[in-house]
Amino acid sequence: MSDILSPDAALAAEIERLKAAFPKTRELYREVCALMFFRFGVTPTANRLYQLVRKGSMGTPTEVLAEFWATLREKSRVRIDRPDLPPDVQAAAGDLVAVLWGRSTAAAHAALAELRFELDAEKEAARTQVTAANEATARAEAALDERSATLAQAQQRISELEQALAVTDASRRTLDSDVARLQGEIHDRDVALAQARTDFAGELAKLREEAQRAEERLRAAEKRALMEIEHERALATRLQKDLGAAVRRAEQHDERHRAEAERLRSQLADARHQVGLLQGRLAAAEATSGASVEEIGSLRQQLSVMSRSAAAAVPRGRPLRRAASVKKPGAPVLGKRGSKGAKG
Repeated sequence: MSDILSPDAALAAEIERLKAAFPKTRELYREVCALMFFRFGVTPTANRLYQLVRKGSMGTPTEVLAEFWATLREKSRVRIDRPDLPPDVQAAAGDLVAVLWGRSTAAAHAALAELRFELDAEKEAARTQVTAANEATARAEAALDERSATLAQAQQRISELEQALAVTDASRRTLDSDVARLQGEIHDRDVALAQARTDFAGELAKLREEAQRAEERLRAAEKRALMEIEHERALATRLQKDLGAAVRRAEQHDERHRAEAERLRSQLADARHQVGLLQGRLAAAEATSGASVEEIGSLRQQLSVMSRSAAAAVPRGRPLRRAASVKKPGAPVLGKRGSKGAKG
C-alpha cells in the first residue's frame, strides 16, 4: 500500500518535474510561483522560492516574484471599453467588476481552503490508518521472525548438545586410557626416583670422603708450610743476632786493636758479605713461604670446585668423578727437603 504524499512532498515532486521541463532559471521560478499560488494556495516569497529551486542568485527569485505580482495585478483588472460611456463611468464600472471578481475569488479561495482542510483531514486519517496497519504488519512479521529465530536456535542448540555429548563421551574414554597410562608411568617414575635417591646417597658419601681427605691434605700442607716459615724466621733471627754480636765485638775491640784495624775491616767486609748471603737465604725462604700459601689457596679452590661440580652433577644422573689433588704448574714441592734446599 503506497503512502499518501504530504503537501510539502507533493510540492517538491512537482518542482522536480518543472526543473526538467523548464531549464531556464527565470522561467522555472515563474512556473514555481504560479504552482504555489494557484495550485497549492501558498503565497510565494523570495526566500521560499530560493529554498525550493536552489538555482541562480538570491536576486533572481526576488525579480521574478515582483514580475509575477505585477502580471497578476494587471490580469486581475477589468476594463470596459464602450465608446458610449464616459471614461469615469468606464473606470467605475471596471472597478466594480474587479471588486466583484475579487470577492468571488476570495469566496472560491475560502471554499477551496475548506475543501483542502477536509482533504487534509481525510489524508491524515488515511495516513494514520496506513501507519497503524504497517506497524501491525511489522509487529506480526517481527514476532514471526523472532519465533523462527527461536526455533532455529533451539534446533541448533540441540545439535550442538548432541555433538558435545558425543565429544564428551570420546574425551571420557580418552581420559580413562590416559589416566591408566599415567598411573603406570608414575609407578615407573617412583621406582626410578627411589633408585636415583639410593645412587645419589652413595655418590654423596663418596664425595664427602674425598672432600674430607682433600681437607686433611690441605691442613697437612698448611702445617708444613707454617713449620718451614717458623724455621726460616728463627734462622734469620739467629743470623741477625750473630751479626749484631759481631758488630758489637768489632766496636769493643776497635779501641784496643787500632793496629789491627785493617784486619778487622777485612773481617767486617766478610761479615757483611755473610749478611748479604743470609738476607738472600731469607728472601728465598720468604719466596718459599709465599709459594706454600699459594698452594694452600689452590687446594682450597680445588676443594670448592669439586663440591660445586658434585652438587651440579648428581641431580642430572651423571656419574661422580673422584676429586684429586692437582698441583699448580710451577709451584714448588714442600717437605722436609724444601727447607734444606732453601738453606743452600
